[in-house]
Amino acid sequence: MSETEKRLIEETNKWTVRMKKELEGTEPYGTKGDEFLRNIRAYLKDSGHFLNNGDPVRSFEAIIWAWSWLEIGKDLEFLKKEYVRIK
Repeated sequence: MSETEKRLIEETNKWTVRMKKELEGTEPYGTKGDEFLRNIRAYLKDSGHFLNNGDPVRSFEAIIWAWSWLEIGKDLEFLKKEYVRIK
């Protein structure tokens, strides 16, 4: 396995863990919010599938797409999450 492949796997795993934590408590607003969450979860699942089948490039690409959908969904207010403020 090349160094690039190892790095892609490490990054994919890191962002997958972060994505799962970020999805906890994320709520959809309306049918578009539901659509966004479905797409995020589909890309997350695809990322795992590609990783398990030895395709780290597509796996990384899928987790990046999942993050894109999440960020766009928040920006457009189709997705919301309450954060706890620490004083």
